[in-house]
Amino acid sequence: MATAQTSSMSSDAQASPRKRPKPGERRIQILQTLAAMLEQPGAERITTAALAARLEVSEAALYRHFASKAQMFEGLIEFIETSIFSLLNQIADSQDGSVQKARHMVTVLLQFAQRNPGMARVMVGDALVFENDRLEQRMNQFFDRFESSLRQVLREQAQAQASLTPTVDANVQASVLVSFVVGRLQRFARSGYKRLPTEHLDASLVLIT
Repeated sequence: MATAQTSSMSSDAQASPRKRPKPGERRIQILQTLAAMLEQPGAERITTAALAARLEVSEAALYRHFASKAQMFEGLIEFIETSIFSLLNQIADSQDGSVQKARHMVTVLLQFAQRNPGMARVMVGDALVFENDRLEQRMNQFFDRFESSLRQVLREQAQAQASLTPTVDANVQASVLVSFVVGRLQRFARSGYKRLPTEHLDASLVLIT
């Protein structure tokens, strides 16, 4: 199966920079460091004090770039959304068959999570427990949008096969694929990143599509 390269948020910002960051660089460093801290298996809730200590700055310095910790998590979610949906749009516009498109969409999402373990914790909500409720709502909307993308390409397949209920067929199949994806992400995060989300992926997708 052809695969697409997915974005990765580098954790190079764990080391304290020696020179004054350029405008905007500190904001990126904060997000990179937060993502790196989330990558630690079994990591507890991350406080702004711990984040500031890792960056060797004051908490006040963090709040010069983000109004709240929730806004920092929103920055990570924006990175997830931009990275994934830019690829999904390319896949949807490709000349591949509908089933191939759906499999490819699932693949790039799971590859992204595997390359960005801290983001996987955000995606399944583990990192958002006790944070602002709107963050979980936004991740729920992410998966709703992902499911909608799957439904669209799978409906084309159902129509091509002269299904009497193409919309229903596409809805059911898209729901199954999203459940598969969420299950893989949860297993990845809760195994301390030992059970890779792309494990036996091609064979699994053949079975469910």
